[in-house]
Amino acid sequence: MSDCEVLIVGAGITGATLALALADAGVAVTMLDREAAPSLPAPGQPLDVRVSAIHAAAVDLLERLGAWPLVPAACRAPFGHIQVWDAASVGSIRFDSAEIGQPWLGSITENRALVAALHARLAELPAARLLAPAVLDDWEVRADRVIVRLGDGRELTMRLLVGADGAASPLRLRAGIGAAADDFGQCALVGHVATERPHAHTARQRFLPTGPLAFLPLADGRCSIVWSTTPPEAQRLAALPAGEFMLELGQAFEHRLGQITAIGERAVIPLRGLEAARYVGPRLALIGDAAHVVHPMAGLGANLGIGDAAALARLVIAALHSGRDPGLIQTLRPYERARRSQNLPVVQAIVGLHRLFTAGAAPLRALRGAGLLAVDRAAPIKRLLTTAACGLADGAFG
Repeated sequence: MSDCEVLIVGAGITGATLALALADAGVAVTMLDREAAPSLPAPGQPLDVRVSAIHAAAVDLLERLGAWPLVPAACRAPFGHIQVWDAASVGSIRFDSAEIGQPWLGSITENRALVAALHARLAELPAARLLAPAVLDDWEVRADRVIVRLGDGRELTMRLLVGADGAASPLRLRAGIGAAADDFGQCALVGHVATERPHAHTARQRFLPTGPLAFLPLADGRCSIVWSTTPPEAQRLAALPAGEFMLELGQAFEHRLGQITAIGERAVIPLRGLEAARYVGPRLALIGDAAHVVHPMAGLGANLGIGDAAALARLVIAALHSGRDPGLIQTLRPYERARRSQNLPVVQAIVGLHRLFTAGAAPLRALRGAGLLAVDRAAPIKRLLTTAACGLADGAFG
């Protein structure tokens, strides 16, 4: 007799989305995390610097699961347009949600608020249980179940163990699943800034020779910035007095939104890519950053993880409805095939774009400038790219 069907290690956006999708269907699921469950931000509480671009298809999924309405309006900002341009050429491109008949492309959302909303919704479902703070100490795979031992000595049994425990995933490491790492040689400087002109619900990104600089709209009218650059340059920028930093930031962004008028807390985050050799093992599945990590330049990291959660939940629910064991490797293989075929091209495309836009050779600069202009004028290609940006091309959300 199992304590639950599925145990998820990691209660962030990806793990909590999977738990919610399963519990919403009546599947007994337990989620554990080292950290205590977060609370919804109080009114007026400053926004955290960590935000994600949640695309329209993921928002729709979270809406259906009842979590999205619990995200405070002050912590999510819809955007309907994306502007991208190259600092070293004349190339530029613009995407509009209206081109594919959608009201929005997605929402810039505070990570902390989204996780808290997922937990708040989970607390309403009897099939869900949260153990936090709690630590997985060891596990043993048997023919018909997994036995997990926690740090406090408790034992739990389940049919499937899921790693949603981040890029450094202890579960992936202890399961002996290798991963190919890609050191981008960059860090992201993040923070929130106020600008002279309104953001007009537009996500903007300028490709600089050292990496992309993004201005993402926030609900309070400010912008979240993600400035990807070399580690020494990121540390230099983070250490600048506020006035000098705002001046350099405005110049790097060509003052597209006028002067930078205020800056809040700044943080520097190392950037590394990762692709796990396998997404599944005996009674084990990996989702989100435990399986793959991408450069933030396309804003897809959280969405790929939510897609993993949706795809795995669908597979587990279907297996249980048909009387099959959700932890068997033959049951899990279709999840791995489906998600790898979705995620790997995205990872490779982002790596290719990163290398293309940081290349300094004059022919490449001219080529990418011409390419951006050509795509901007090719309506069918733009519609395909806009559909992908909304997540509407990812079968996990269908």
